Amino acid sequence: MELLRFATAGSVDDGKSTLIGRLLHDTKSIFEDQLIAVERTSKARGDEYTNLALLMDGLRAEREQGITIDVAYRYFATPRRKFIIADTPGHLQYTRNMVTGASTADLALVLVDARKGLLEQTRRHAFIASLLRVPHLVLCVNKMDLVGYDEAVFESIKDAFREFSMKLELADLTFIPISALNGDNVVTRSEKMPWYQGPVLLHHLEHVHIASDRDLIRVRFPVQYVSRPISRKLHDYRAWSGQVVGGVLRPGDEVMVLPSGFTSRIRGIELAGRPVEEAFPPMSVNISLTDELDISRGDMLCRPGNPPTVAQDIDAMVCWMVEQPLRPGAKLALKHTTRSARALVKDIQYRIDVNTLHRHEELESLELNEMGRVSLRTTVPLFFDEYRRNRHTGSFILIDEGTNATVGAGMINGPAAWTPGEHP
Repeated sequence: MELLRFATAGSVDDGKSTLIGRLLHDTKSIFEDQLIAVERTSKARGDEYTNLALLMDGLRAEREQGITIDVAYRYFATPRRKFIIADTPGHLQYTRNMVTGASTADLALVLVDARKGLLEQTRRHAFIASLLRVPHLVLCVNKMDLVGYDEAVFESIKDAFREFSMKLELADLTFIPISALNGDNVVTRSEKMPWYQGPVLLHHLEHVHIASDRDLIRVRFPVQYVSRPISRKLHDYRAWSGQVVGGVLRPGDEVMVLPSGFTSRIRGIELAGRPVEEAFPPMSVNISLTDELDISRGDMLCRPGNPPTVAQDIDAMVCWMVEQPLRPGAKLALKHTTRSARALVKDIQYRIDVNTLHRHEELESLELNEMGRVSLRTTVPLFFDEYRRNRHTGSFILIDEGTNATVGAGMINGPAAWTPGEHP
């Protein structure tokens, strides 16, 4: 079955955890003992109903405060599709968590409280989903039961968000009125909103088309591992393992190896030990070539006529994730696909206000949870595409070499301008 990854986003108390709890409950994806534990906790808290949000709020602090702090992942499946849900926090100080949860999502669910309409945090999360190039966005107008299931309220919020979305780059936008607490239009169609003729949420999640979201034109195969089994029967076997992150590969295709530039042809492709006729994203396969070439982890296979950009000067948007600020001159480890390098921060061009979309150019650093445009120089060339074209080859993480902690996440805009005579 096809896998759909989606992330929830929105303002505090818009009902993100309750919505996911309702999805899990109504699709019968939770165990009986889990439901009993939630009912017991709900009763102890004084709730008059079973608080399904407790299925997601796993941290003690989350249960005590009634908020989401960390990214919580849940898994469920229907006969049509498998799902991975990332429940991301709504607070400003947890922006980095939202970026983490949405970075691999195929779809973002942005929730709005029908009583409050669009809030600053709602706009911020929609902008981040747009910046991360999440292909599909669903605006769920929640708590419709508290406004009497009024169509005018839904249409007003829908029009306001459409106007705001004109500033963003959203490829697919859908609006659904729901009540996560009562289950209206979540898994089953609500009889209380006969004016809504669109799909219920689960139906949309099951049928949204995601296959075309992946780049099937530009071949990109970052080499992760060299496979050399210790066996007399396979003494001359050599293959290269990795995940196809772009294009379609078939036996007989000509490929070029980066950074060497040598070319060869594909002898065979194996998936879980069995030969296959083609490989495409997101398959993880072994590829053998007709020529004996020096290929190791961090190298990349591509088409000779359509290679990625090869550069050491990178222009990127970076989300900073730790309390120690990022300043020009900082030296960090950089992880891009399967390739590792060291990077120097040459310049911070501007910081973008994720609430107003305003650019602040007069700054000396990026603080925790801030996002800005940064110029980097790496010790070895990277093989990348623009993030808008390929989210895998267009993204990277920054690592503190002293603590080995991930301190930043980057989205590549392209090669950075370089001044002749400039020193790294």
